[in-house]
Amino acid sequence: MNHLLEVINLKTEFSIDGTTVKAVDGVSYYVDEGEIVAFVGESGCGKSVTQYSCLQLIPSPPGRIVDGEVWFEGADLLKYASNSEEMRSVRGGKIGIVFQEPMTSLNPVLTVGRQISESLMLHLNLTKAQARERAIELIKMVGIPDANQRVDDYPHQFSGGMRQRIMIAMAMACNPKLLIADEATTALDVTTQAQILEMLRGIVKKTKTALVLVTHNLGIVARYAERIYVMYAGEIVESGTTKEIFANPRHPYTIGLMKAVPRLDDPKDRRLVAIDGTPPNLANKPATCPFLPRCAYKTDACFKAPAPKLREIQPGHWAACHVNIEHAAIGSREPVAMVSEYAASAETRRTDIGASRETILEVRDLKMYFPVTKGLLQRKVGEIKAVDGVSFQIRKGETLGLVGESGCGKTTVARALLRMYEPTAGRIIFRGTDITRMSQARLRPLRRNMPMVFQDPFSSLDPRQTVGDIVGEPLKVHRLAKTRQEYESKLEELFYLVGLNPSVRNRMPHEFSGGQRQRIGIARALASDPSFIVCDEAISALDVSIQAQIINLLEDLQERLGLTYLFIAHDLSVVRHISDRVAVMYLGKIVEIADWKTLYENPRHPYTQMLLSAVPIPDPFVEEKREHIEIKGEVPSLLNKPRGCGFSNRCPLASKECGEVEPELRMVGAGHGVACFKA
Repeated sequence: MNHLLEVINLKTEFSIDGTTVKAVDGVSYYVDEGEIVAFVGESGCGKSVTQYSCLQLIPSPPGRIVDGEVWFEGADLLKYASNSEEMRSVRGGKIGIVFQEPMTSLNPVLTVGRQISESLMLHLNLTKAQARERAIELIKMVGIPDANQRVDDYPHQFSGGMRQRIMIAMAMACNPKLLIADEATTALDVTTQAQILEMLRGIVKKTKTALVLVTHNLGIVARYAERIYVMYAGEIVESGTTKEIFANPRHPYTIGLMKAVPRLDDPKDRRLVAIDGTPPNLANKPATCPFLPRCAYKTDACFKAPAPKLREIQPGHWAACHVNIEHAAIGSREPVAMVSEYAASAETRRTDIGASRETILEVRDLKMYFPVTKGLLQRKVGEIKAVDGVSFQIRKGETLGLVGESGCGKTTVARALLRMYEPTAGRIIFRGTDITRMSQARLRPLRRNMPMVFQDPFSSLDPRQTVGDIVGEPLKVHRLAKTRQEYESKLEELFYLVGLNPSVRNRMPHEFSGGQRQRIGIARALASDPSFIVCDEAISALDVSIQAQIINLLEDLQERLGLTYLFIAHDLSVVRHISDRVAVMYLGKIVEIADWKTLYENPRHPYTQMLLSAVPIPDPFVEEKREHIEIKGEVPSLLNKPRGCGFSNRCPLASKECGEVEPELRMVGAGHGVACFKA
């Protein structure tokens, strides 16, 4: 059978600082017309470089394609020069690509219509007027309303989800045979992600365009992909149909990825099984199996044999592993005792929290408004109500999860209650003390008890300080160590506490991986011996396996030190796994709050139901049977908030009353509050 795209033994290298990095090392795969194929794996495994190599988009120097064939429509694309007319006709014409970050891919000084028209005029020889008409058609096709007007808008006038839709319109402009989506939904909210992927799937069905999804999200793969290629250290280590691989994974790395992911249908107390260690340095790749140091299934033979090659386990299912891992054996290597022990302790902790009525933090009717100014004199013409009357309590030793789409006010709540912002109104009571209007001088001693772990571990660490100085700084600021010896002892204990060797204390932040940097950020937060920590999207920038390590670490620290967390995230699977109670925010207000079990098993607000429906479960058999709620529209601007209920313009249950009167949060059960007339 002739495939639409067939890649044979592709090899790409980068020369960096006198070393050769084998980023893609002998990759072979195929894509057929009208199918959806996914490439999965951790950052740095070669997923994106493989796709860019096929299109000769590798910057040279330092990169170069050293071997391989890329057959597309009967021609080997690697025979063409990278800047040849033949190659340019393929890129953007026959093969489209959607990049991860649309704002850096779109030209900020050209209208979106002009940018879409460019490829139409170049590849299809359309006139300017014809190209504009086609651009309007494409903008309509990707679900952007008022296309006739919006064709003349600039990228900054669109939301993140809308910009990604524009990128898809550009990629589809010339009716390509193949569309590559390189982490195209990674930076988007779960609802926007679902809208984009549903739209892509619809385009594939309608036009018979093949789609390659490059992602690390196994839920997306389970819901949308037909076949999977799992990559590790620049190689494909397993491939097959989606159902076959999820039902019967045969490579230890694939198994590890699946065990590391929290699921909406997991038992609450399942201990995530993180993949130990980090991927190998591709500049010094071992002759043996590259996954060997991290493998839970290794045998003595693995240490002696050369790296395994892909072999067919059964028709259409390939794996590169010396060990014949049977499906039945997967569960037998699970650390059952550790899981049971943790489950018992977690259940005890939740019982203790329920029995304990001590409130560590109480927020009453918190409001945080930002002025909108205009003109040379910065005259106030309005205000953005980022947080508008939020109230909640957090008890000692529990985790409150705060979820919602970007722009709903989650981070603003966190910064206001830590007094990084001066609240417009309301009260913040921390350990019995009202800190809302407390002076900075009086507030400073309390700050040691309420640190924050930030989203981006790299930008939150001083690049000019050693990690030892970074972690030890709170000890000095709050004078928690009386002698040098005590300081050194506490610093060493902090490194051990987060699973790092104290010997690395003299290294700089750039010398660590993302997961290690987040551990350093957590160690810094723990240095002041706090009782309450705000985790602001603390794991969203990390790979699946690293996420599992950090989640386990946070849970272990809570168990050991009795910590209280405000856990802000947009991944509802993670929030379910770690939280005791969950609050859902929309347009600056809490629309539903309950204990985790009630909220996930009996959500009452249509917005909560929509969020949960949008979260894919990494199991194609479960996804087949799930009912999905159609997601309409995007989060409106706070400057143009709908009258009445803020969700009324997107809600399938909305009535006339919803568009006129704003519902108050009311209790519909024990500890279960909902702001909805229909609940």
